[in-house]
Amino acid sequence: MTRPRPTVRLRLTVLYGGLFLATGALLVWLVYLLAAHAPLPGAPPAPDAPSLGGGLPAPPAPPNVTEPQVIDVQRLLISSLLALAAMGAASLVLGWLVAGRVLRPLATMTATVRQISADDLHRRLAPTGPDDELTELAGTFDDLLDRLERAFAAQRRFVANASHELRTPLTLQRAMVEVALADPDAGAGSLRGTLERVLAAGERQEQIIEALLVLARSQQGLTHREEVDLAALARAAAEDASDDRIAAQLAPAHVVGNRELLERLVANLLTNAVLYNVPGGWVRLSTSSAAGRVELAVANSGPVVRPDQVSDLLEPFRRLGPARTGDRGVGLGLSIVAAITDAHNGTLALHPHPDGGLEVRVTLPSR
Repeated sequence: MTRPRPTVRLRLTVLYGGLFLATGALLVWLVYLLAAHAPLPGAPPAPDAPSLGGGLPAPPAPPNVTEPQVIDVQRLLISSLLALAAMGAASLVLGWLVAGRVLRPLATMTATVRQISADDLHRRLAPTGPDDELTELAGTFDDLLDRLERAFAAQRRFVANASHELRTPLTLQRAMVEVALADPDAGAGSLRGTLERVLAAGERQEQIIEALLVLARSQQGLTHREEVDLAALARAAAEDASDDRIAAQLAPAHVVGNRELLERLVANLLTNAVLYNVPGGWVRLSTSSAAGRVELAVANSGPVVRPDQVSDLLEPFRRLGPARTGDRGVGLGLSIVAAITDAHNGTLALHPHPDGGLEVRVTLPSR
């Protein structure tokens, strides 16, 4: 059986009562000391006792009944202790009431938080009290709920898009196989063509799954770091692309990070710049280093991208316009770039050109 734990209200009540009793006991002790040892106000000083013969002091004079009466210290002490006990009980009751009053907003916040679930993240604490620590705590919690709601919405959207992207090739494969099996006169050439189309759909599924795995790995953070030259990675990616439109201006840009993820980052940016371009266009690739940070920039002369569409490009499976649809990509390139950049504590900036095309700048710390 679990032992009930003391509540904050009970602890505050005991604290209030304990402090009151401690200070009250100190006050009673001081009063007792003053009453027992301090001279009475207005009392004449005791005269020097006359000496008798032989140097012996004379006996004290009998008390004068007309002098002020001596305070009964014992009775004062007992009365003070009784008053202290009564006030201590009163302080406990008042402390319990005051603690409940102070902690009432916390009880309201607790009840609201218990009603919040993953399917009901739109509820907020909405503090309305004075601008104190509890109001600040409620506001901070509301900000956290806002971020969680956006994260859950993005996750649901990502799962729905991933399911759609994976379901489409499967549906296509199933349809092609069913058509081939339903044709009794299908020859070897027809069946071969069907198998080639099924194989192409399977390759697209592999690309999507691989991209999803890279995205998930990027979002988990870095487990291994090493010194990497972005210029060397960019040079290798440009050579693999084998595109005469790529103009590279590469200066040494050393960073400490995950080589495989950085290779994917450079490859995705360069692949996007080549795929989403216009006939006769251009692609510029550059690296630089300054003030403890390195920068990788990739720009192209692709289709026009409106400024209000830039943020959509970072969403998984999001493509813009006819130039960003079709089977040329899986729609995860820039999402992976953003995740890898974030894992390396870098920044990602997208700048559309007024006459068409996009410039992507990735800035990473060199150490």
